[in-house]
Amino acid sequence: MLKPNPLAAIAGLTAATLLFPLGALAANHREAPITALDHKADITDFFAFVSYDNPDKVTFILDVDPLLEPANGPNYFPFDPEILYSIKIDNDHDAIEDVWFDVRFTTEIRSPNLFTGYVGAGTGIAAPGNSPPPVAPGPRVVPPAITALDGPGSEGLSLRQSYTVTLARRGPGNSVQHARLGERTRLFALPTNVGPRTMPDYPSLARQALFRAGDVRVFAGTVEDPFWIDLGAAFDSLNFRATGFTVPGVLSDAQDADDARNFASDAVSGFNVNTIAIEVPISLLTSDGKKHAASDPKATIGAWATTSRPRVTIRRKPAERNGDALKHPDWRQVQRMGNPLINELLVGTGFKDRFSIDQPRNDSQFAPFFLDPTLARVLNAVYGIDIPAPPRTDLLPLVTYAPPIAAAGTPAGPVADLLRLNTGVPPTSVDKQKRLGLLAGDPAGFPNGRRVSDDVTDIAARAVAGVLNPQFNKAPNNRIGDGVNSNDAPYRKTFPYVGLAWDGRNRRHVDPGEVGGGPVK
Repeated sequence: MLKPNPLAAIAGLTAATLLFPLGALAANHREAPITALDHKADITDFFAFVSYDNPDKVTFILDVDPLLEPANGPNYFPFDPEILYSIKIDNDHDAIEDVWFDVRFTTEIRSPNLFTGYVGAGTGIAAPGNSPPPVAPGPRVVPPAITALDGPGSEGLSLRQSYTVTLARRGPGNSVQHARLGERTRLFALPTNVGPRTMPDYPSLARQALFRAGDVRVFAGTVEDPFWIDLGAAFDSLNFRATGFTVPGVLSDAQDADDARNFASDAVSGFNVNTIAIEVPISLLTSDGKKHAASDPKATIGAWATTSRPRVTIRRKPAERNGDALKHPDWRQVQRMGNPLINELLVGTGFKDRFSIDQPRNDSQFAPFFLDPTLARVLNAVYGIDIPAPPRTDLLPLVTYAPPIAAAGTPAGPVADLLRLNTGVPPTSVDKQKRLGLLAGDPAGFPNGRRVSDDVTDIAARAVAGVLNPQFNKAPNNRIGDGVNSNDAPYRKTFPYVGLAWDGRNRRHVDPGEVGGGPVK
């Protein structure tokens, strides 16, 4: 099979490439025109890392539906039953999925006469003595607080979602084998955190949403958005607020430290997101079913996530077939995400939709964006910093299998947007993780996979500025940052790692000019 030549592709670059607008920094929060209109199918972030507390397993986290306001009832934000959510893994370096997980959701309205999706208080509230007819005093009007996802304590859980997870593997002759995970267990998604009266023990509900199927663990539900960024400054033509260096937008050593407090506002603070997390044995992912040392080419896999919709959907009147829609069985991809920077930082807006619906193995068509990125030109113009000359072969480890992520001797494969993870690199303990990941000498951090605590905004900006080339790994290139160094809520230290959803009644967003908080793990 012929492999695309990324260096040859750069020959097609023209001056027009430099005219495409910038994308959003780091994570897919409405970064492409098609997903700006289809929020439910918008992949906000994708993570893949060796589990912190289990080095024999890998955790994948797929986040969708950006900027969910926790207080936004009464329907809140369930997963879309008409979307196929998929996590895909390439284990033989050809950018074609060999193992993948498909997730589908089902929605039920258990109390159709109720005006909201969730209600409850204490042990229930009865109709008072002054209740007007026809409701007599005494009968229960408000059910007990929601303390369970099923059975007693779930009476007030009207809007409830369950889901299925199907494991698919490519076999001999390109055959595909499917297996339903936890087939005898009904998997319930964690609802959003409505507030302390309705859900007084939300951590308990979150624990109930953890399910195990053999050696695989799964979780789905609403969580706090694990991403952080000064989004307003980024979109204001990279008008970062840092003033600690002679060049604006560049952090001082103190501002760049792991324990530095945020001095810019986290525009994603206080928002929730819908997440799907799956933890699986490494042996389930590699090409030969074994765990390998980091020096073995078989240790490195490539992963990405996709959302897809039926090719054709015909909606019927509510009176016809109970309002069911007729759907064509073929799926059409709406969005994909591997690295947290390719479509956002590098691909021009006029090409973003095409990129979203295409397959990673075809990414050589976008090689000009990778090898002479417009963002690097903007950094050069706005901040006056030196940048490498094209072709930017220093960025190839992000779009091919190459050191320092993959072992020497690993087939490079085609140019493709995959989040590459060397499963032979052991996890770094939470207390020793570096927010700048591999750039700070933390071998288990982005771009070797991606953990929830990796500061991909700063890492991505610095990579585009050239720090993967030793000649440009110097100030100010290696100090570019948005001034938001950590999340606004603590992460969990075990699966599923993401933090609990913000309380709809008491949520809070950090405004510009406010200190955004200190380091949280």
